[in-house]
Amino acid sequence: MFKRLLGCVREYKRPTILTLVFIVGEAIIDVLLPFITANLVNTIKAGAEISEIVKTGILLIVLAVVSLSFGGIAGFTCAKASAGFARNLRADLFSKIQTYSFENIDRFSSSSLVTRLTTDVSNAQMSYMMIIRIAVRSPLMFIFSIIMAAYMGGKLALTFVVVVPVLVGGLLMISRKAMPAFRRVFKKYDRLNESIEENVRGMRVVKGFSRENYEKEKFGRASDDICADFTRAERIVAMNNPVMQICLYFNMVFVLIVGSKMTISSRGVELDVGQISAMLTYGMQILMSLMMLSMIYVILTMSAESFKRIGEVLDEEPALTSPVNAVTEVADGSVDFCGVSFKYSEKAKKYALSDIELHIPSGATVGIIGGTGSSKSSLVQLIPRLYDVTEGSVRVGGRDVREYDIEALRGAVSMVLQKNLIFSGSIKENLRWGNPDATMEEMREACRLAQADDYISAYPDGYDTHIEQGGSNVSGGQKQRLCIARALLKKPKILILDDSTSAVDTRTDALIREGFRKYIPETTKIIIAQRIASVQDADMIIVMDNGSISAVGTHDELLRDSEIYREVYEQQVNGKGDDDNAE
Repeated sequence: MFKRLLGCVREYKRPTILTLVFIVGEAIIDVLLPFITANLVNTIKAGAEISEIVKTGILLIVLAVVSLSFGGIAGFTCAKASAGFARNLRADLFSKIQTYSFENIDRFSSSSLVTRLTTDVSNAQMSYMMIIRIAVRSPLMFIFSIIMAAYMGGKLALTFVVVVPVLVGGLLMISRKAMPAFRRVFKKYDRLNESIEENVRGMRVVKGFSRENYEKEKFGRASDDICADFTRAERIVAMNNPVMQICLYFNMVFVLIVGSKMTISSRGVELDVGQISAMLTYGMQILMSLMMLSMIYVILTMSAESFKRIGEVLDEEPALTSPVNAVTEVADGSVDFCGVSFKYSEKAKKYALSDIELHIPSGATVGIIGGTGSSKSSLVQLIPRLYDVTEGSVRVGGRDVREYDIEALRGAVSMVLQKNLIFSGSIKENLRWGNPDATMEEMREACRLAQADDYISAYPDGYDTHIEQGGSNVSGGQKQRLCIARALLKKPKILILDDSTSAVDTRTDALIREGFRKYIPETTKIIIAQRIASVQDADMIIVMDNGSISAVGTHDELLRDSEIYREVYEQQVNGKGDDDNAE
């Protein structure tokens, strides 16, 4: 996993290496400074000339400036390397998600994917920054300081034999106790983001039912839960400081008492004032290095969960892929379901679709009627291979959809889903999702067919009118017509409308269907609808019931032979299911 993540460094290898080089240089100089200072103290004590003191002082200043420069440059290159690593990692995650089929996306909630692309990547960035900077500097400082302390202090360096194990043991124990709380937080972040996402998307529903207080309480509970875990973990981690202080002051007291005694008893031969000063500084460096290592351990352990979650997304293989030597041309818009059964996952106990046998000729207009949960949407999602069948086969243009290049197949099928999604940007930009090279006349023609040109032209900016995020500044019917126009711009061989005219009035619905008949007669049109009026003039009407095809026929044939169809028709004719004033 870590090897794969390190592959995201790519073009940022140079700043990474430069960071390591400058960090090593900074650590060496920082360890040399106490040694030079100790010699200066001893020189002054011995009555050195002022010129010699000035030379040493200048050397110390130069080394300090060089160390500061190395640290500053390392900070700059480290920031560039870690930010670049995060950028590449985020881009790789996003690109991977784009290859997912609906089945893959179903395994991750959208809120979880957002958390992985934001919080988890930020944790990975912070960890990478620490690895190439602090995780290199601290061990070097620890090793160099131990060596110099042993060289300068002799027997006095034995104090670290006691202090270091105590500090290491204490910090490890604290870190291990804090880790379970940190690990729990990430799953709770998913739930918190899910609450936020649902609330923002369903803001109109929340306000319509006056449920703001309920949503606040729901968010508050999720937020308080995360806060409690973080507080618990931070409270444990906060013990690092007192443990550090105890070890630090023990070291100072030990060095001062034992060092002074050795200096006095040996009259500066075994140990002098300069060495005591150096030992105090090296002691501080050793303990601070251990402190930083403990912090790195905590953050890396925290980030291990983020790395794991990121790895899950990167390692997820797309459930649907194009075969070798895939077919890249769809001959026509004919669709055949041959013994098709389908369930959304291998673990699912019930099939969403069972024993579907259906043959649609190219250019036909097909209506699909059925109650909620009858799997109408599941049926049409198999045509552009948004899901693969569990049993049997779906054929488009005479070939199994699994033989096609996925991009070529979906390029020949335009699908307007139940949830009409309009992106922020101009109307023109939204329409060109269907065809990036569409001319202005082609866009107008598609909008005329979708009965959208009149209301677009009425805007002061026309096709340059800005659409807010989610299409919040246009009505439901206007969004549906824009989505239909966008689908038409693909010039598809198969056009699927999944309950995509529910928010327009029956007159507009009829005009849209009339336009389809006149201007795209060779395109196969599959219309899922709740209103009989939307499909009664279709060449073929399919009645779905509980995941199976209950009946197939024309409007007149189904009125005669299908009890389900006849019942729906009679309810709507009596005024219970039709609405001429939608939108």
